[in-house]
Parts: sequence; C-alpha cells; structure tokens
Amino acid sequence: MSDSLHSHKPGAEHEHSHKLKPVQKHGHGGHGDSCCSSSATAPAIVKLSEAPTNGARLSNFRIEAMDCPTEQTLIQNKLSKMTGVQQLEFNLINRVLGVTHDLPGIEPIVEAIKSLGMHAEPMDQGAETPTPVPRNKPWWPLALSGVGALLAEVIHFTASAPNWVVAIIALVSILSGGLGTYKKGWIALKNRNLNINALMSIAVTGAVLIGQWPEAAMVMFLFTVAELIEARSLDRARNAISGLMQMTPDTATVLQADGSWLEQDVKTIGLGARVRIRPGERIGLDGEVLSGRSTIDQAPITGESLPVEKTVGDKVFAGTINQAGSLEFEVTAAADNSTLARIIHAVEQAQGARAPTQRFVDSFSKIYTPAVFVLALAVAVIPPMFMGALWFDWIYRALVLLVVACPCALVISTPVTIVSGLAAAARKGILVKGGVYLEGGYKLDYLALDKTGTITHGKPVQTDFLSLDPTADESAPAIAAALAGRSDHPVSLAIAKAAVDKQTPPLIVDNFEALGGRGVRGEINGQLYHLGNHRLVEDLGLCSPALEEKLFALEKQGKSVVLLLDSSGPLALFAVADTVKESSREAIRQLHDLGIKTLMLTGDNVHTAQAIAAQVGIDDAKGDLLPGDKLQAIEALYAQGHRVGMVGDGINDAPALARSEIGFAMAAAGTDTAIETADVALMDDDLRKIPAFIQLSRQTSIILKQNIALALVIKAIFLGVTFAGVATMWMAVFADMGVSLLVVFNGLRLLRK
Repeated sequence: MSDSLHSHKPGAEHEHSHKLKPVQKHGHGGHGDSCCSSSATAPAIVKLSEAPTNGARLSNFRIEAMDCPTEQTLIQNKLSKMTGVQQLEFNLINRVLGVTHDLPGIEPIVEAIKSLGMHAEPMDQGAETPTPVPRNKPWWPLALSGVGALLAEVIHFTASAPNWVVAIIALVSILSGGLGTYKKGWIALKNRNLNINALMSIAVTGAVLIGQWPEAAMVMFLFTVAELIEARSLDRARNAISGLMQMTPDTATVLQADGSWLEQDVKTIGLGARVRIRPGERIGLDGEVLSGRSTIDQAPITGESLPVEKTVGDKVFAGTINQAGSLEFEVTAAADNSTLARIIHAVEQAQGARAPTQRFVDSFSKIYTPAVFVLALAVAVIPPMFMGALWFDWIYRALVLLVVACPCALVISTPVTIVSGLAAAARKGILVKGGVYLEGGYKLDYLALDKTGTITHGKPVQTDFLSLDPTADESAPAIAAALAGRSDHPVSLAIAKAAVDKQTPPLIVDNFEALGGRGVRGEINGQLYHLGNHRLVEDLGLCSPALEEKLFALEKQGKSVVLLLDSSGPLALFAVADTVKESSREAIRQLHDLGIKTLMLTGDNVHTAQAIAAQVGIDDAKGDLLPGDKLQAIEALYAQGHRVGMVGDGINDAPALARSEIGFAMAAAGTDTAIETADVALMDDDLRKIPAFIQLSRQTSIILKQNIALALVIKAIFLGVTFAGVATMWMAVFADMGVSLLVVFNGLRLLRK
C-alpha cells in the first residue's frame, strides 16, 4: 500500500547522492583457486614503459584459459619481451586482457599468446565484457584416474600382478587425470617458469623414472582433486557479478515528446527522461520522483528491513522494487552509472584486489626444485669424473637423492588437510568456497556484520502494546488488527499477525480509506477509528507532550510506532521492530572469547543500529549506510592494520563482502548474489558457525604447519643419510611414502574435530 504507518523509519532515506570510492588494493588475504598458486602475483595493471608513445592504442582480448595468476605470469613474461607493447591490464574475473601497444596489427600478440597454449579472441572496442560461462569438464577422466591410482597401489602392495601391469594401470591414471597439468607444466618449463604445474610434472615424472608408478599416479590424482575443489571460487565470483547485472530490468516506460509512453531499452535512456513505474515493477534507473506516492523495497541497495515511502522529491535507485503506488521520476544517472552499476563495479574491483595466497610449496619450488636437480646432477657426475668413483654407485645415490627430495609429501599435505577441513566444515553446515579461505580464517581479528537478516530475523514483529485509554484495554488490539488487516504494509501485517497469534476475534470494517503517508481509517460498529503514525496524530490535533515522550522513547529503541485513535483521542499504541536472533548474542560472545572485535554496518538509522548492537554486545555500530559506505568502513579497518571478515545477506553487502579478507553469507535468507560473492556460506543462518569456522581454521593452520615442518625435517635428515652412502632406493621410497602417509593421517585428524 502507498501509506506508511510510521514516520521514524529504520533506515530512513538518504537524501545525498552517493558514489562509491574506487577500491584500493591491499595485500591482505588471498583468494583464488589452486591453479592460481603462482610463484609471484603480478598486479592487475603492468606498465612496461613510463608513458604510452604517440599512436599507442588499446586492444582487448578475451582469453578463456586465463583465469588465474599462473596464466597471467606466463602472458606477462611473454608479452613484456615484445617491442611495442607498453602496458598490460589483466581482468581475471572476466578473462579479459588489455594491451596498450603501437604495433601495426594485433597478430603478433595473438601468436605470442597462442604459443603459450591459449587462444586470444580480439574484442571490439566499446563492446560489453561478456559474462564468462563456467567450463564444465567431464567427470569420468578424474574418476578413472582415481580408480587407477588406487588399483595400482593395491596391486603393488599385494604383489598380485607383475610390475608391468601396475605400470600400465598407473600410466592410464596419470594420463587420464594429469594431461592438463603436464601441458601447463611443459609450457611453463619452456618459458623458464617453475610454477606449481611444472613442479608437479617434474615430481610425477621423477617418480615414474625410478619406477614408483603407484606413487606417481596417486600424487597426480590428489593434485588434480585439489585443483578441482578450489577451481570453483573464481567462477562463483563471476556468477555474482552476473547476478548483480540481472537486478535491473532491460526496459523502462519513458514519456515521449508527443505525450505518449513507450517501452525503451534502459541503456538508451538519457539523463532528464521521465520514467513511469507501475506497482510491482522493478526500477531500472536512478532518479528523483516527480509525481505519485508509493513504498519501495530498497533492501537490495540499502539493506533496510522495512519498505521506504517515496513521494515527490525523493530519490529512487535502480534494482529496487516498487510496491503499491505508481510513480513518475526523472532519470538522474545513466544505466552504466547507477547506484547498482557502481555496486557491480565495486564488486569487480574488490575481487580484483584480492591476491591469491602464495603457497609455501610453490614459492619454495623456485629455489628448491632447481637446486635439487643441480645437486643430483652433480652427485651423479662429479665424483666419477673427477674423483675416480664408480659411476653406478653415484648415479644410484643421485637417484636416491631425487626420490628423497621429491616434494610429494609437501604437495599432498596441503590438499589432504584442506579437504579434511572442508569436509569437517560441511558437517557443521558451513560451506567454504575454497581452501584458501579455510587457510586464512585464523588471521581474522575484526568482523563486520550486517544487521537485517544477519543479526536480526529480517521480519518486523509487534514488540510492544500500550493502552492509553482504560476503557479500550480489551477492544484496542482487535480494532487495530481489523484496520491493519486491510493493508499489505509490513508494519500493518505485524500488528495483524500479533492479533491472529492471540486468537483475537475478527471485526468488520466499513468505509475503509488509506491516508497517504499517514495511515488508514475505517468504521467499526458505527464508530470511526484511525490507525496511523506520529504525523497522523499531529494532523488530527490529538498529540500531547506525554504522548510525544512515549513515542520518542520507543523510536529511540529503533521501533516503528503506530497509534489507534477515535474521535476523542489516542486509545493505544503499538510498536513494531525487527527482532534479534537468539543465536546472535552467543555468537558475539564466542567471537569476543576468540579475541575478535565486532562492528555492525547497516542501512537502518543510527538509533536502531545502536539499540541492536547494545542488545547483542557488539563493540561498535554504524547506521545510515549505503553499499559504498560499508565498503569504506571495511577499507578504514584495513588502513588500521586489521584483518577483516564481513557477514551479510544482501546485494547491498556485496562490495563489502568482496573486499573483506573473508566474506560470510547468511545463505538461507541471503540473496544469490551475496552467497556467490561471499567466500563462506552459513547454511542455516546461525552466526555461531562463524566462531566455529575460525576455530576450525586455526586448527587447520596448525596442522598445515606441522605437515610442512614434518616433511622438510624428515627429508633433511634423509638427505644427510644419502650423502653418507647408507641410504638405499628402497629406504628412499619408504622415507618418501612414509612421510606422505604421516602428513595424510595428520591432515585427516580434522575430520574428528
């Protein structure tokens, strides 16, 4: 309905125009999939010269295979050597590469990228960035790889078949699951880039060359599984942006010069155009109301728990939903510069600012792997050539050294531990969208939380009833419910529902009338009654200082107040508010016990924010925030040196969720976009799962460090034994497999937590 039953609304409309700040890049946290474990993370924009030369132009390319810094590093190293290429701009979210160059054509760029095993598709200038479609690979090669690796291990252990049978089975496993890794590894080696793919290719090949076929197959299978588990996070980020774009309709009804109304594409509608919005329609552009009165659900933009009344002079936002009345407004921002468009841009910028975690194994391999191969070669060649030693003995020691130095335990320890942690989280109803978030959760020291749907239920209910006339104590709830039941306003519905819950007998209303912006009135049993907000009481001349005091006390608590009146004066007042979830207080207490400070960010007014924060024990609260304000609050915490997590459930939370170290979505009540943008989804909206996640993350971090230390210490000890000439090939295999099993079993302990 177009009327509003309250004047002091939680999350009152912001009267100032708002523009989001560009997101600054910080080195906090890491986000990305496992293929993104590059040895160095390059910036989004790479300048290869001080300033573009005259005649330089920008060419954009769509590269389907460029979805993480591994490919970015390869492309950067390749193109940076080309004369004429001046600047590279990487958009991994949309898999788009921008190249500023003064080359006569783009063919050399396309050929250079083709040599890296990737296809560069030129994009027309000014064309929209296409929404990437997730690449669904067939499941059977990985299944075949897993079955083959397990079968090879069993046959080898039981000696139930000749070695050549084990070799064939293992080879099938490696080829079915690891061809992609080998291809990427070979390209990396050709370009002198020892990334994780090159490291894995070397490790598996080394195991094959010394006859450890089952181990080679199992290592490749586990690595491929780890790749698959974490490869979804970037696609989810892309889906989030796609979901944001779908929030606005494609067309709007625009007034033409001849006075007629015509449906137009929102992208073609200019500033100053007059647009008409019917009841139930979604608004396609930002604007200022010229005529009409209605209530609008602004939750997608401001996160307000209650619809906001709009009348002449008020602002409306693209992506919000008109409810009851009809409105005409003047367009104040083009489609590509609306509040929602800026939210989309903020999400893209925030996602791009998140650098993937530099895994220890990948960083270590830059020095470790080449050093080991040089050392093994020296062990095999130098003693026989210059010291008269036996070739067989020292080649054998070199092979033992390669087996001992094989980083299989390091490679296996991380995915096994992470998979165990992810499974343990899933058992608790926590969906973690990649191991990088599980690894990084223990670093958080500050948590920002949305209010509506996160700390509170997101549905207003009647919280207070106060009789103002002793003669109406019994009849007031029934009369108010009868009038409220004729409205579809959330405040009215809350009052009507309270009466139904108390089984109040229904009354018949005659001559019902809605009073725009004030309330409603109607006759019951021949008596005229009004049900409305503070403004209605003043218009009827029935207000008093005592009543004002009661209203102010309730409104200060963030409650919406509705009064029932007859011709003689107020009979009763009803307060409606969004209530706190029972789990919220306990969750905040647990977070404080873990040493984590809390901050509430909400579009509701400051009174509501402070009242709710006091109820649940939150350290600080900020109200009257638009999405950009929430993003700025996150940035401010980063500037103070904090590691920040963000909890939200709406599209208005998307920029802050994307920019935070880890974004938590309240999945059951949240929008698809918030869930997809966030890194961790709480499946039953229980905030207590966040401290549970942080505890799990801390335990995961401890086990990861234990596994790395265990693998390195054992290998260091065995390297000494190898140089002493005591170690045999079987001892080397036992040491390598033994430490691998140790780290696996240690990682599986997470499943018992």
